[in-house]
Amino acid sequence: MAFRFDDLVDDVMNGTPETIRVFLEFKMRCVGCPIACFHSVDDACREHGVDREKFLAALCACACAVE
Repeated sequence: MAFRFDDLVDDVMNGTPETIRVFLEFKMRCVGCPIACFHSVDDACREHGVDREKFLAALCACACAVE
């Protein structure tokens, strides 16, 4: 599955629960956050100071491993 920077964090985690570990590995505590349904992947990366390219690549790799 391909993710995009404009995907909502909540949609990513609910649609592919295996990606939760990626958020945690990047020290992003988005799981259970009330803002997750409003923040895009890009917003979350900016807020947490995470390299967005590396994070998106990790999300996509995780989702591909599941398929």
